[in-house]
Amino acid sequence: MEFRDYYKTLGVERTASEADIKSAYRKLARKHHPDVNPGDKNAEQKFKEINEAYQVLSDPTKRKKYDELGADWERGASEDEMRRRYAREAAQGAGGQGFEAGDFSDFFAQFFGGGGGSFRARGGRGFSGFGFDGEAMRAPDLHAEVAITLAEAVQGTKRRLSLTAEDECTRCGGTGMIAHEERQGKTRVVRSAAPCPTCGGSGVIPAHRTLEVTVPAGSGDGTQLRLKGQGGHGPKPELNGDLFLTVRIEPHPFFAIAGRDIRCSLPVWDYEAALGAEVTAPTVDGRVELKIPSGSQAGRILRLRGKGLPARGKEPTGDLLYELKVLAPTNLTAEERGLMEQLAERIKARQVPDPRAELMRS
Repeated sequence: MEFRDYYKTLGVERTASEADIKSAYRKLARKHHPDVNPGDKNAEQKFKEINEAYQVLSDPTKRKKYDELGADWERGASEDEMRRRYAREAAQGAGGQGFEAGDFSDFFAQFFGGGGGSFRARGGRGFSGFGFDGEAMRAPDLHAEVAITLAEAVQGTKRRLSLTAEDECTRCGGTGMIAHEERQGKTRVVRSAAPCPTCGGSGVIPAHRTLEVTVPAGSGDGTQLRLKGQGGHGPKPELNGDLFLTVRIEPHPFFAIAGRDIRCSLPVWDYEAALGAEVTAPTVDGRVELKIPSGSQAGRILRLRGKGLPARGKEPTGDLLYELKVLAPTNLTAEERGLMEQLAERIKARQVPDPRAELMRS
């Protein structure tokens, strides 16, 4: 058989991940599927080549041998692997044309214990939700994002999500193929097979469902929540994929998150900073009376412990940090200006050091 570059066939790099290979296969399979291109022999041949490439590259053991041996990779394949290859070719050759019982019935009886059925087209699966090696396959995971407010991150919240998933086609059992078989004695013989009309041969169908999720208190921006069994649906509940939900916190007009802490720029008048004061300051869920120490300078940090993001798992509770922003009064009256001038003269008379002296030394 002529050696084919399977990576080139699927249009992926040799370093491609399993997810990249699977995605490339699905796109090409839908494009070149015989049902989409009736009577097109080139598309039919391309479809077979795509399937052949995917069955090798989606199997870690076969892919390793293919990468190591290149064109000679099949010469080192075990007898079982060669049988699986023939089973795959049988499924590919069944794309509407069918195949005779005498060609493969002995193989079916020997390798699958006399069982017929249809082949699983995606993920290298075999019969009834199992791979060619007999191992059950999980449905794909889902990934989604949920946006919450800062207050909801502190208090926790619930969200109702509308999800689109790829569930296993119930008509073909996720195989992508419908087999037509008959019984000869105690043996079921596959006479022909054709792509499943429900899923178009992909083995999956789009599914839309609504799910209510709980976002726990203390979830930060980028926190990932795993909802077991809420991804794609497989043949059994235990084979369902998971939903991985990434939390995104919406920007707040004056609070910002720094790790587990919450920061806020707090404006104060210069006389409040100089004399000290008690001011009302905002928190995420209310207000608090905050003491400003006398002599406070711009940029000073005042800390309220335990008022940041709540503890979650091994992550500790954060604090609420206020950074002072000292402001000078504007639009002074004549009397207020006079008082300010008196203050300035008295400070000069006490020979208070020039605050810019350090800058002038260079």
